[in-house]
Amino acid sequence: MADLGITLDIAAARVGEYLKAEKDVLSAQAVGFADGREVTRADLKEIRAGLVFWQAQVASLGGVKPRPVGRVRRATYRMR
Repeated sequence: MADLGITLDIAAARVGEYLKAEKDVLSAQAVGFADGREVTRADLKEIRAGLVFWQAQVASLGGVKPRPVGRVRRATYRMR
């Protein structure tokens, strides 16, 4: 990744903002960001995509490999 001047502190703060935005949108219909943007419940996919991006930034800057969420493993079941 190119150096964009993003530090671990900045990335962690963004994760916090996106988590708060997700919570606020789920409990209300709209929420505003500090930069003047307003998102609604219809923008929940955008919020979650941003959250995934910033979590990956935190993981890459902190040297922690992101853990997959909701991963399904294959299994074979036999009926007797």
